[in-house]
Amino acid sequence: MKKNITNKILMVRPVSFTFNEETAVNNHYQKKDNKPIQEIQNNALTEFDNMVEKLKKIGIDVRVMQDTKEPHTPDSIFPNNWFSTHYSNTIVLYPMFAENRRLERTDNLYDYFDKADDLNVVDYSNLEKENIFLEGTGALVLDRKNKKAYCSLSQRANEKLLDIFCEDAGYKKIAFHSYQTVDGKRKPIYHTNVMMAMGENYAILCADSIDNLEERENVIRELESDGKEIVYISEYQVEHFLGNAIELVNNENVKICVMSTTAYSVLTDEQKNIIEKYDVIVPVDVHIIERYGGGSARCMIAELFI
Repeated sequence: MKKNITNKILMVRPVSFTFNEETAVNNHYQKKDNKPIQEIQNNALTEFDNMVEKLKKIGIDVRVMQDTKEPHTPDSIFPNNWFSTHYSNTIVLYPMFAENRRLERTDNLYDYFDKADDLNVVDYSNLEKENIFLEGTGALVLDRKNKKAYCSLSQRANEKLLDIFCEDAGYKKIAFHSYQTVDGKRKPIYHTNVMMAMGENYAILCADSIDNLEERENVIRELESDGKEIVYISEYQVEHFLGNAIELVNNENVKICVMSTTAYSVLTDEQKNIIEKYDVIVPVDVHIIERYGGGSARCMIAELFI
């Protein structure tokens, strides 16, 4: 039977992680300071290694790909944006907004698949030339069980390509716009997986970030129609990466919700109780990666269904 959540994941061990100027133009969660670049990398590497060890200890099959010094890829720690895997031996390659993130794509990826023969490769990356972007499971929050693709449209999530993906993959499109307040102004949230996470039986959602009430009600209706229990989170909690969680399953078939300690620290008892009906919550400390990279635990994990 096909599972909609996986035990196998890929993570990329960073070699030159730092604040990425190219992505900061529309990722307002990144923070810049005067800390030495090597210190940032060293601290991020410690967080990464500790996270890998913790996930392995609880029975997750973590495959670690080591990044290289060249080409310079400061965001390689977030592999879920440039590829996704699917049953039927399919891998999808996505067009990336930042030029230095396009350099993350590597054929070394195929070494980490169980079945690398007869791959069906769906490659949208050439659309970068037309400034059309759809950044993987950052832009797409996939309900694999019900074949629905939730997508907050932005510079990094193009609706035309979303339509093509949904047609190719057989998903129903649920598109909307989500926003965050930056310096008193409402600005688009760069990735859907910042304000939304999908479990088999629940969904984490910042409904308040969807300013258009019709779009908001449609997202809620789609989730509820599939019997999802919704964990409503605030914009404050989004800023603390509570939307950037991921559901995995361990080798004993126990469902795990991985989130950062930053996210866990702002969970209310009510929210925690809903998630713990279905999953064991596993917090990981990635606060340095969050600060400089603007992404959290979910961004660091690429699910493997191959």
